[in-house]
Amino acid sequence: MESPVGSEAAEGTEDAESTRGPEGTQGPEGTHGAEGAGDAEGAVPEDEAAAQDGSTTAEDGTAAAEDGTAAAEDGTAAAENGTAAAENGTAAAENGTAAAEDGTAAAEKSEAEAELAAQRIERERIERRKAEKKGPIRSGGKLSGTAADLLAAVRAVESGEKPVATVFAEPAPAPRRPAPEPVRTPRPAPAPVAPGGPAPETVEAVRRVLAEGGAPEALAPQAAALLGEGADTALREDPWQLLRVGGVRPEQADGFARALLGAACGPDDERRGRAVTVWLLEQAAVAGHTALELPALTAALGRQGVPDPDAAVQGTLAEGEALVFQDALEEPGAPAAQDTGTGQGDGEEQERPVRVLVGLERYALAEESLADGLARLVNSVAEESGQAWETAAAGLSGGAAELARAVAGHGLVLHTGGEAARAEPAALLGAARAAGLRAFAACHTPDGRRRLAAQLGGEPAEQGVGTVAGLLSGAEGPGRDADGALALDLLIVLDAPQLDVEGAAMLVESLPDGARLVLSGDPGVLWSAGPGRVFADLLAARVCPQTASRVPDPGPLGELVSGIGIGELNQVAAPGKEIVIVPVRDAGEAVHRTVQLVADSVPRAIGVPADQTVVITPGHGGAAGTRALNSALKERLNPGPGRFGGFDPGDRIAYSPAPGRTLPGVVVKADADGLHLSCAGAPVVVPRERVEGSVRHGWALTAHQAAGARWPAAVVVLPGDAVPALSRPWVYTAFGRAERHLSVVHGVEQALPKAVAEVPPKPRTTRLQTLLRTPEA
Repeated sequence: MESPVGSEAAEGTEDAESTRGPEGTQGPEGTHGAEGAGDAEGAVPEDEAAAQDGSTTAEDGTAAAEDGTAAAEDGTAAAENGTAAAENGTAAAENGTAAAEDGTAAAEKSEAEAELAAQRIERERIERRKAEKKGPIRSGGKLSGTAADLLAAVRAVESGEKPVATVFAEPAPAPRRPAPEPVRTPRPAPAPVAPGGPAPETVEAVRRVLAEGGAPEALAPQAAALLGEGADTALREDPWQLLRVGGVRPEQADGFARALLGAACGPDDERRGRAVTVWLLEQAAVAGHTALELPALTAALGRQGVPDPDAAVQGTLAEGEALVFQDALEEPGAPAAQDTGTGQGDGEEQERPVRVLVGLERYALAEESLADGLARLVNSVAEESGQAWETAAAGLSGGAAELARAVAGHGLVLHTGGEAARAEPAALLGAARAAGLRAFAACHTPDGRRRLAAQLGGEPAEQGVGTVAGLLSGAEGPGRDADGALALDLLIVLDAPQLDVEGAAMLVESLPDGARLVLSGDPGVLWSAGPGRVFADLLAARVCPQTASRVPDPGPLGELVSGIGIGELNQVAAPGKEIVIVPVRDAGEAVHRTVQLVADSVPRAIGVPADQTVVITPGHGGAAGTRALNSALKERLNPGPGRFGGFDPGDRIAYSPAPGRTLPGVVVKADADGLHLSCAGAPVVVPRERVEGSVRHGWALTAHQAAGARWPAAVVVLPGDAVPALSRPWVYTAFGRAERHLSVVHGVEQALPKAVAEVPPKPRTTRLQTLLRTPEA
């Protein structure tokens, strides 16, 4: 395989991150990481989820390169045509633009409260909208056998027509009950305890129960917050409720149950079956799925030692802890529908093949709400503003003019392209605002906000640019009208692949009738850290206009990344050492060379200081994961005793205020109020009890944590044990974080070109495409 850099073979790596997420979904980078939590084998790909890191870090990222992955393979790494040592070279020593992002975000505590309040208002508004809908939502064709029994069971129990004990004898379908918009709770990662959370006496009572059952007493605040008042009684009556606490696995909950129940505890306990079913669905969400197919779920239950998986699923549905759906199979290659007629013109309607899905209510309702909201935007285009749109389009040319014309006549438009293509939605934003339209652009990260505002030539607030989180919380953007809708004619969302299903639903439901929505992003990057694949599903559904930018990313880095996007790891000329490959034999050498590159070689040869260089590796665990790399980088760049929960002033950190969000920053100080950070130029105070779960050292990140941001230089570390995590989207995302220089610490030999050519994104099970194609959606 030819090297991407002339004589230097850049074979790279992928992110085992699946930390809640996406590509297959990411693993718990940061706040997702239930490293090691996802044993829904088969049903829940471990490296996809944004699985929250046990009960510790709530950073966004998705890949869970689980702890304990073996140390890198020995062997001489192939540095095709030469080994480039980033130490020497005549690099173009450009002055690196500091990655210090601007932003004037409010202090963390007030921002969190504002976000919670905004979400509560949105949920109330969405619930009213749902209640106005007439009739049940159809989602499939005819069923038979076990699938029909399950569907009939849940509908009959929910409607009150049959008791649980007899419902499976006679199917009696009934409409699903109305339900509120899903709450954006950081589950399965431990949720921060809001002010006014569980009472101290409740926490203490739970602590006593945990101690009696041999479980860590440190879980008491989380368990009390999740189970509410009477949590101690709930745990005594159903010890498997402990599985609701992030990071707890079935075998641990089994031990807790045995200690409390004694001889009454057994694998066939229906309480265990229900709890494990919900846990598997939560792990599937960590892996990016919004639902699981029934056969996959029952198979995973069997692997968890549930004697009767079908009964466990039926019990979970009957208790309302999950929902069942039947969706028509419309994908290419699905079996053709059979004509049951006689050929004499009296044939019945063809029976369409369906799949039976089981999912948690919060994600099911989020997908339905998103589909409904998108349909509303598509069907409510206001024509009275036609003149303003014509004025906006008149001053544009090329791809920006094409995008403007599409937006003028449609409520929803998709725009695809790389980093250079961001200039087109930026031009549309400027033209729309100049034409008197109320327009705003939201990015996934503060760094994305900074870069977009720089393209427009001003400060973010002046140019109508913010972040998705800031817009939803009310900290940024135009505010809301009397009905609670955003006062906008046009909303442009960049980094759209990073939208998970709940965040997308909240955004869409926040837009008024007649508003235009543009979703813009690079379809080649990793999917969201949270459940769903919104942008990919919309592209595949083809329910709205799509415009593809023809503007290529410039330079050797742009050429390299563009080739990866189509499955080719091409040889690229890099006369200014824009790309350097550093071969290594094992994980220990990978860590040593990474520290050398960041601290000495890249600053000296390339002119980019250490604080403007990011290190990207597949996961948190392992001998060359973020933990090991951050420990080595701290020792070299900012040594200290770690007096404040392992942190010292000057440490680079990755702060995750909510699942799916990672804010790079620096430690300022610590006091009685907590750990003081500077993130994107804004002060943030993290309460002491939340530091362990939401703050990591941040010299080294996973690819999911880095998505949506860019740095002057990037060092991508590919140890031998990263091979299972490699995929085309991971390599594309990791390599694409570099603006001026990319070093690849390469220990995976031919696994890199193979991953780029042959390993696509890991599949996610979602319902959005089906809902979008259903007339009611």
